[in-house]
Amino acid sequence: MDQSMGQELQKKPAFQMFTLPFIIFYNIIVYALVGAKAVFFDFWVGLFNIASYQADKVYRKTQSGESDLASEFEAENLLYEKTKRKVKKEKVYKYSAKTLKKLEEEKKALQIDLQNAGATRSKVPHVYYFKVKDTNGKIITGTMTGVSKLDINAYLLNEGYEVYVIKNTPFIDFVYKDSGFFGKTMSTKDLIFWLTQLSTYIKAGITLSESIKILNTQMKGSKARSRAFQAISYELVLGESFSRAMEKQGNMFPGLLINMIKAAEASGTLTETLDDMADYYTEIDATRRQMISAMTYPTIITVFAFGVIIFILTFVVPKFTEIYAQNGTEIAGLTAMIVRVSDFLMNNYMVLISLIVGTIMVIGILYKRVKAFKAAMQVFLMHIPIVKDVIIYNEMTIFAKTFASLLRNNVFITESMDILTRITNNEVYKAILYRTIHNVVKGDKISEAFKDHWAVPDVAYYMIVTGESTGDLATMMQKVSEYYQTLHRNIVNNLKSFIEPVMISMLAIIVGIILIAVIVPMFDMYNQIK
Repeated sequence: MDQSMGQELQKKPAFQMFTLPFIIFYNIIVYALVGAKAVFFDFWVGLFNIASYQADKVYRKTQSGESDLASEFEAENLLYEKTKRKVKKEKVYKYSAKTLKKLEEEKKALQIDLQNAGATRSKVPHVYYFKVKDTNGKIITGTMTGVSKLDINAYLLNEGYEVYVIKNTPFIDFVYKDSGFFGKTMSTKDLIFWLTQLSTYIKAGITLSESIKILNTQMKGSKARSRAFQAISYELVLGESFSRAMEKQGNMFPGLLINMIKAAEASGTLTETLDDMADYYTEIDATRRQMISAMTYPTIITVFAFGVIIFILTFVVPKFTEIYAQNGTEIAGLTAMIVRVSDFLMNNYMVLISLIVGTIMVIGILYKRVKAFKAAMQVFLMHIPIVKDVIIYNEMTIFAKTFASLLRNNVFITESMDILTRITNNEVYKAILYRTIHNVVKGDKISEAFKDHWAVPDVAYYMIVTGESTGDLATMMQKVSEYYQTLHRNIVNNLKSFIEPVMISMLAIIVGIILIAVIVPMFDMYNQIK
């Protein structure tokens, strides 16, 4: 018995040594799991309960009509103030006593002039320089077109300005009117926006003069355009017609639009005409963009191809030529020709650049200034396959669409043809239109000038004949424009799809021939070394 008790005593410390670490490890695991549960479960459950309680509280308040509208409005108002655009403080303009005295002297001199020579109206409009002060005290200078200083002064006073100087000199007329140096035309994009907005304002009951003023404020960025809008508003105040006021602005507005407005004023369909012209210029702009798109890609590919070829001839070929010369390798055949071309480019690159630039400039000047040269170039291009279709379809689209708009607005045939000759830049079609005017004056049909002419497709000719015989030429011309616009769009898309692989293939062939011709002598050099 004593022996067994001794054995138990010997075993007890070993058991205790085994269980103690186990208990510690077990407690660590348990408390770690409890902590993880508290962090990843109990914490989020508590947040969810708090949010649910608050949501339920707000819901019950809303249902019982107890929501705090005042605090809610205050929160929304705070957000509004934070997001509101910062309003710049109005600048206070202060001038010295000397400047103010000079302004008063100029004002007195102007009043005296307005009572004498300044009140005389000229037969033709002139450009007047003016100096005024606005309601904020800012001194503003500018120019306006008018027939007398008195009229300009009345208009500026009506606009709320304090007027100090109004003067006209031959130099001012030359710079702003006669030379056209500062004269600009309105872009098609701006013209479409201007027509659309003007029609909208007039339909809303705003007067024409006020609509022009709103658009002048709305379409900022161009001084020439702003000056034209000011002048139109001034002419309207004086009782001038809208078309006449636009006509006095030089090249700012297209002649087609001016004549359309003139016809609309006679028929009382101004808003309809404005909408029609907005649609017209939108379609014309789409056609023009298609042409630009069709020409852009081949131009980029051509420039890139020439750049690659010139780089190879001026940088790559000379390196190989130097290697062959050092090793005494004989160069002949195609390789010798390419080496000569490379040497010529490197030794005469300035002459070549000058020659190319000069040729382009001469061709450009001749194209713009010499009518016979321009006509010859256009006839040549209109006989090139594919290119001729692009040009003819584009010209027929613009001609038919413009002619249809003119006929719908009751513009006389002879006047319509005169407008069409100024719209097109193609001398071949100008000659056709001049012949049409001549035939109409003689009493012949419009279609006679289009008969058996290579620049007028048969479909267009027969549709014009049909329109004349049915008495509905405007509708038929609209169909002609739609038909050829579709053909033009399709051929442009096909042309872009066709040009890409052709240009890339040509570039690959030319570069490949050059590289092969340059590398071939290397095999001879290798055989010599071997």
